[in-house]
This record gives sequence, structure tokens and C-alpha cells, in this order.
Amino acid sequence: MTRLHVPVPLRWADLDAYGHVNNVEVLRLLEEARIAAFWRHGEDVGTWPTAVLDAGPSAGTHTLVARHEVEYLLPVAYRREPLVVEMWVGRLGGASIDVCYQLTTGTPARAAVGPAGGGPVFVQAASTLVLIDAATERPRRITAEERAVWEPYVEEPVAMRRRPERSAAPDGPA
Repeated sequence: MTRLHVPVPLRWADLDAYGHVNNVEVLRLLEEARIAAFWRHGEDVGTWPTAVLDAGPSAGTHTLVARHEVEYLLPVAYRREPLVVEMWVGRLGGASIDVCYQLTTGTPARAAVGPAGGGPVFVQAASTLVLIDAATERPRRITAEERAVWEPYVEEPVAMRRRPERSAAPDGPA
């Protein structure tokens, strides 16, 4: 299992009235990690190995978030050291990708790519991204290049701990 380990710093503005990172800000932290890991940023040295999508409004491919599922496991208090977003691919579809996350502690010295780390997991989440052809505004297939780059990071999707049991729909009014 190979995961990306993306450091994300916290800001004072991320905290809520209880001194924890606000739930909306958690989504922002996950977004920052996702952008760093999957989008090329010019000629940056040290770009993530999974960064194969062009960024910006003039890019040929846009990505749309089709779904987020977030499970908050532990409160996240402010800390000077960055948190680490461990990311992997839970599913590669035809025109979509499920990105899985665990927000955890880490050290800046940890390798950017490697096996799952240790430490407490504060949040686990998954996002479904749909690749959109910017010219047609329609979904487009994942290319062979993208698939080859992302496949080493595919593992089982994040297992939500507190997902309610799904039961069959009732037959009608009681």
C-alpha cells in the first residue's frame, strides 16, 4: 500500500469557538492536499508523482466534486506542526476517481510517499471527482497516462466506522 503524505499547516482562522478545527475548515485542508497531490503547478520542482492534471481556469480538464463523505473521529486542536493528509485512490472509474483521506499527525521529515503512517486519525473522508472536458463541459475518460500514474495508489476505499446500516426501503405507508 502506497499513500501520499501531504503536510497541511493549520491557521488560527481554522479554529471554531470550542478551540477545535471547524468542520468546514477540515474540508478546506483536504482540498489543499488534493490540489497539491493531483494538479501540476507550473514547473515546480518536487511535484507530487500523482500531479498529472493541469491547474487553472484555462486547463483542458476541469474536475468537479460529485460527492464528499466525511467522518470526524477526534477533535483537532491547533498545533504548530502541520497535520498530514494521507491520501490514496479508493476507485478509478471511467471518468471519475474516488480519493480517500485520513487526517493525522506527522512530522515534516516523513517521506512524501509511502505506507500508511501511525498516529491518531482525526478525520477520514472520501471524495468522488469527475473529470470534465473544459471545451465540451462533459465528463471525459481517464487517460492511459493518468491511469498508469494513479494505479500504484489504489487500495481499498476508506472504511467509514459509523455508517448507518442501510435497509431496504419500506413498501409504503404504515
